[in-house]
Amino acid sequence: MSQPRPSKRRQVRERVLQALYAFEASGDSVDHVLATVIRPAFEDDRTYLRFAERLFLKSADARHECDVLIDKHVENWDLSRIARTDRFVLWIAITEFLYFEDIPPKVTLNEALEVARAFGTDKSASFVNGVLDAVLRELRQSDRLKKSGRGLVDSTNRGGGA
Repeated sequence: MSQPRPSKRRQVRERVLQALYAFEASGDSVDHVLATVIRPAFEDDRTYLRFAERLFLKSADARHECDVLIDKHVENWDLSRIARTDRFVLWIAITEFLYFEDIPPKVTLNEALEVARAFGTDKSASFVNGVLDAVLRELRQSDRLKKSGRGLVDSTNRGGGA
């Protein structure tokens, strides 16, 4: 029995992971990576193409900001020792937390874990989960998590804060 096909949004996230890998490994411009990795995959669907382009460009642009957040929450780890795929999954998820107001944090977290399982090692999902939980807590506490729309505002009291 074959595996079910991932959702279109998950396909976008997987392709953005591949684009970030190509961007970092090759040193090519974002325009070149968009033209060779992102656009051919979604040229038949403008909605997903726009989402993929925006997620890739924002993730590439925010990678240093993401690394600062990651570095705070990985004890006894140097950023250079984190597997590239895990780091790129973290970049994408943190970018969604910070810059995609319409995507609920739970969705971002679940999608990141699925992509980490698909592209990482056996330990990737638990590593990514631990880092993202800590980053999400920090973003909430520092009021940097901006989500809007019905069902996007988490009204639960997490972590004992007010």
